[in-house]
Amino acid sequence: MGHRLITQNRGRGGSTYRAPSHRYFGEISFARSSAETVYGEVMDLVNSVGHSSPLMVVKYADGQESLLPAPIGIRLGEIVAMGANVPIKNGNVARIGDIPNGTFIYNLEVQPLCGGKLVRTSGTAATVVGRHDKFILVKLPSNKTVELNPNCRAIIGIVAGGGRVEKPFVKGGKRNAARKARGKKHPLVSGVAMNAVDHPFGGTHRRTKGRPTTTARNTPPGRKVGLIAARKTGRGK
Repeated sequence: MGHRLITQNRGRGGSTYRAPSHRYFGEISFARSSAETVYGEVMDLVNSVGHSSPLMVVKYADGQESLLPAPIGIRLGEIVAMGANVPIKNGNVARIGDIPNGTFIYNLEVQPLCGGKLVRTSGTAATVVGRHDKFILVKLPSNKTVELNPNCRAIIGIVAGGGRVEKPFVKGGKRNAARKARGKKHPLVSGVAMNAVDHPFGGTHRRTKGRPTTTARNTPPGRKVGLIAARKTGRGK
């Protein structure tokens, strides 16, 4: 018998798990790349339910507008820059190859001109730690170090809204509303608490899985739950 896993229902493409993106303020994106430095003004600071940090609306001198995560300390009317060899200042968009070591950056591109993909959550920042061959070494908030193209762009500073997770939700209804804004379901139910038709670990009256929790990488979707392709299980020899 098949299993009605949430991951399967989400991939089906229906409206049940679709995020209400029409309610979001907009999509985060860099302005068009320019060989020369372009200056812009922070026109507004806005809140979007689809993003964990406040956003800033920047209007550049060449007429472009950009919606970006706001850094700590940014103000309305502040002038920010974008381009090559820009000053190392909060909110400026620069190539990571021009950023000195030890500088906090966020909203990193993984490939030049692909748009910001990494480090966009509130209160987070990556750090430029060095150079290796033709790549720039960047330490992510997870302590993982990645090698990026020097032409990838990033914003200088730390993402604002860092105290967001310190305030408890207190009531389940608030948590439900916050998750619903991103197309997620509440509450989260463990597999052993489900029925047998809903999850491979379900169907028992105790907190035992009843079967191994390690699964292979090529396991079919209805059974691919637990520790997927685990290198270690934590069990001593």
